[in-house]
Amino acid sequence: MIQAEDVRKTYRIGKVDVPALRGVSLQVEKGEFVTIVGPSGSGKSTLFYILGGLTQVDSGRVIIDGVDFSAMSDSARTRLRRSKIGFVFQKFNLLPTLTAEGNIEIARDISGQHDGDGARERIQRITRLLGIEQRLNHRPSEMSGGEQQRVALARALVNQPAIVLADEPTGNLDSENSAIVLKMLRQSNQEFGQTVLMITHNPEAATYGDRIIHMRDGSIVPPEKDPQWSHAHD
Repeated sequence: MIQAEDVRKTYRIGKVDVPALRGVSLQVEKGEFVTIVGPSGSGKSTLFYILGGLTQVDSGRVIIDGVDFSAMSDSARTRLRRSKIGFVFQKFNLLPTLTAEGNIEIARDISGQHDGDGARERIQRITRLLGIEQRLNHRPSEMSGGEQQRVALARALVNQPAIVLADEPTGNLDSENSAIVLKMLRQSNQEFGQTVLMITHNPEAATYGDRIIHMRDGSIVPPEKDPQWSHAHD
């Protein structure tokens, strides 16, 4: 479902070239839940944005469900994102003028999906499972951080995308809300066969996946070469 081949990305900061990815290759099978762990600066968030088609590679290829993402036009890449990928970000990215329900429904408008009663039932089911069905008429400023992240997760899942990409989805949450978000990601993966790729620096959160990929200094490394991970298990 997701394939990266020798992906490289370098950022120019002032007069200095800073390599973010140094030839990353990986493969995620359909229906797999994979977590990517690594310290700050390891390149995991850059990889997230590249796999989601939000950032272009310098070289290498990204193939999503058999389609070469890196060779597509901007408009074609946007259409593929709308139809196949749901995003969950650490900073929620909710629209402040819309209610929780409005933030969830806008994902449906953008995707062009309008299946009436089916959509309504899906929204009700997801929000009930996430414990936010009583908050649907509230705006983000009227909700806690945990409630906002659960709304953001509902927005990502409402269209039942083939792929869910989550970037530190529990980074700003307490343990109770973290558990709710992680369990919902896992349940969505199992019930709907969605492919989930989650970026995290939290070893406990990483265990929710089927497989863990370790990154350091822009490369994928064996677990024993990730000191942060080794220390977390001492």
